[in-house]
Amino acid sequence: MSGKVRDYQQLAKDILEAVGGEENVIGATRCATRLRLVLKRSNPKAKEQVASMPGVITVVENGGQFQVVIGQHVGEVYEKFAGLVKLDTSDEAGGNKGTVLNRVIATMSAVFAPFIYILAAAGILQGALILINLVFPSFAKTGTYQVFSFISWASFTFLPIFIAMTASKHFKTNMYIAVACCAALVSPTWADMAAQIATGKSITFLGMALSKTTYTSSVLPPLFLVWILSYLEKFLNKRMNEVIKPLFVPFLCMVIMVPLTILVIGPITTAGANGIASGYNFLAEHVPALAGAIIGGFWQVVVIFGVHWGITPMVLANFDLHGRDSFQAYQTIAVIAQVGAVLGVILKTKNQEVRKVSVSAGVTGLFGITEPAIYGVTLKFKKPFIFGCISGAIGAIVASFFNPYYFAYAGLPGPLTVVNGISAEYPMSIWGILIGVAIAVILPVVLIQIFGYGEDTAKKADNEKQEQGGADLQVNSLQNNEETVAAPFIGKVIPLSEVPDAVFSSGAMGQGVAIEPSGNKVYAPFDGTVVMVAPTKHAIGMRSQSGVELLVHVGLDTVTLAGKPFTLHVKDGDKIKKGDLLSSFDKEFIQNRGLQTITPVIITNSHAYKEVIVEDVKNSTLDQELFTVVK
Repeated sequence: MSGKVRDYQQLAKDILEAVGGEENVIGATRCATRLRLVLKRSNPKAKEQVASMPGVITVVENGGQFQVVIGQHVGEVYEKFAGLVKLDTSDEAGGNKGTVLNRVIATMSAVFAPFIYILAAAGILQGALILINLVFPSFAKTGTYQVFSFISWASFTFLPIFIAMTASKHFKTNMYIAVACCAALVSPTWADMAAQIATGKSITFLGMALSKTTYTSSVLPPLFLVWILSYLEKFLNKRMNEVIKPLFVPFLCMVIMVPLTILVIGPITTAGANGIASGYNFLAEHVPALAGAIIGGFWQVVVIFGVHWGITPMVLANFDLHGRDSFQAYQTIAVIAQVGAVLGVILKTKNQEVRKVSVSAGVTGLFGITEPAIYGVTLKFKKPFIFGCISGAIGAIVASFFNPYYFAYAGLPGPLTVVNGISAEYPMSIWGILIGVAIAVILPVVLIQIFGYGEDTAKKADNEKQEQGGADLQVNSLQNNEETVAAPFIGKVIPLSEVPDAVFSSGAMGQGVAIEPSGNKVYAPFDGTVVMVAPTKHAIGMRSQSGVELLVHVGLDTVTLAGKPFTLHVKDGDKIKKGDLLSSFDKEFIQNRGLQTITPVIITNSHAYKEVIVEDVKNSTLDQELFTVVK
């Protein structure tokens, strides 16, 4: 449930508690939008619980990870989460590491995510220089250009050092030793030696011939170096005397790992990365329309499962080998297609809450981050996501006829990086990208206006009911920018702050009250739609005709009862009228299990309204007004 949250410490605590506490967490990393956890044991109920927290967009379990999609504030949540856990570094931590592919993807995410914004910023600077040179050709001869140019390339030149820092944390080895080894790989001296070897000169190390491979901008050589280093350092630490260990462990690691990388690891891994890049390039050059259709149409599907980091080595290899890459050109069109789908929803919807969420997600998408758009809007309503994928595929197919390339790496491909497709050597590249982008923006907007975005039919039916039945009390109040919400059952009203559950009492879930029910039935508090029924039947989410979202959570910790004491009378998507029976429950069963029946009644989208007035009542009846919502 997406929503505003500023108490990152509390959110981190809530997530940690939901996934089973510190003892169940093996690893924690983050990417641009996700908190990625590796757990010893997976609890199916945790996914639902965490996904319902304010500030959390959704939860995805994939790649052996419990991925909490948070969005732009993931850094703050990760920082607080990391302060709460002491991760298990033992080899015996019996976690579910998943398949080899899943572990590779998890590693790529952990390594690249912390500095992806640095690469993205450098890519934007390169794009800006391309634009300036296009308008003022003489600028390229100035010292100002040279300074900005080497700034924009520095992060790529010394990429192995960034990898050393993040990979050492992921593989749990000494960061400074890792940096020292990887710094040697980008030493200007080695670059000179490799250049001499490339001209035909033979240079040997202990009688073994060295290769001409260079490691600036490389990905796999430093990554494998640090991985193997983690085992070597652990081996030495276990067997070396404590007195000499601080000096001789780094000494032996450097004199072993750097030559080993130059002789074996570097050439093999570089050949592997280049081979994958060559395979993609063969497809892109010989069947470009197919390459465009696949990337433009399915890239955002890959993003859903959080496995998109796995492509980074191939893309960087393309830039290193050829100085250009078509994958990111198609990728940009796929990203912009989802932004176009969000724009289509903004133009189509009459629901202010949907529009507000869509605008926020669309702005984030301008920076190449589409998770908020996907989980908050397009995938939520399904049609926009499908239209976005179709538009991305068509846009990329059309662009493929113009040989589109990126000539500067974009950490987060999107609208701001389109200029990276400008090149005098390939003048049609940028035109292909721009045409593809135009299709990606316009086509989903048109499709959504014609076919709707997923809620139009329901809203049309609501409007017809209002026209046929006249304006009732609820509609009259809406005309005055107010809506009243009645109590869902009879009972004693308790201030939310007194609920013995921090998730509710803190107000993080939204404003509301709690009721100690005197009966065992839950009734609809307004006319609207059921939008969520928990698989364990203990909670029901509703949305009124005007967009007020209400959560009725029967009891505390009742999710642990697996639905046994609950009987549902509605399902997701059902239309409800005020007073309709929604569910019934066995109070004695709940209490006999040592749980409380105190029921939080929460307006989960409180932040969308000017004011939520909680009525001063001690006991509720079915006609009792609990809240007045002011737009």
